[in-house]
Amino acid sequence: MPEVVVDVVLKPEISDPQGQAVLGALGRLGHAGIRSVRQGKHFVIEVDGEPDEAALREIATTLLANPVIEDVELHLPTD
Repeated sequence: MPEVVVDVVLKPEISDPQGQAVLGALGRLGHAGIRSVRQGKHFVIEVDGEPDEAALREIATTLLANPVIEDVELHLPTD
């Protein structure tokens, strides 16, 4: 059964307090080489048959993400 992965992250110009909190914690734990952290959402969708990219993109941008403040990346299965 094909799996489609949808990653949703805040747009770069949108403040990410959770990412900033993780970045601060990493510094306190001694991980000095980390420059930035952005948090997001990760969805794995199983589909019957061949994935319909247009339909999946619509699902991602209307249900899984807020396109005003979030970017969507769709990962379709490759043969």
